[in-house]
Amino acid sequence: MAKVFLYNTIRFCVLVALQVFLFKNMGYYNLATPFPYILFVLLLPVGIPNFVLYCLAFLTGITVDAFYDTLGVNAAACAALAWGRILFIRITLQSDQHENYMTPLLGTVPFRWYFLYVSLTTLFHHSVLFMLETFTFHHFHYTITRIFLSCIFTVVIILLFSLLFYRKKQR
Repeated sequence: MAKVFLYNTIRFCVLVALQVFLFKNMGYYNLATPFPYILFVLLLPVGIPNFVLYCLAFLTGITVDAFYDTLGVNAAACAALAWGRILFIRITLQSDQHENYMTPLLGTVPFRWYFLYVSLTTLFHHSVLFMLETFTFHHFHYTITRIFLSCIFTVVIILLFSLLFYRKKQR
């Protein structure tokens, strides 16, 4: 339990620092902006209580909001991401199939499930984030383009992080 807490604390600090100092200034003509800090919420243990998950997701989002000078947009998107994560795990994993402290890492789950998990939850997060950011349907095509390009960019970075820290099959 202490090991899981320590890993997640280090993961939180590293991912938020990378987001704030490196990925904040990276983008493609304001069309594709990476948000790999959501990997912290995605890699929390499967058996974590929902209240704790929502609190950690909100804390992650509000921390990024403090550096981005946005008024809770990332916090709302991270809370929505937590809801989407709970829904995805409830639909795809059976309760006897996972342990309480299992982290959905690339070495513990099949690649196909992991890719679908990361892709769909990232798409959901980015949809909420950019729709709240624009808060209008005036430039809907531009917003949809930003959502999809940013989602692709973020998923590629998350998969690179996952492959970088990949360990042999632990199942």
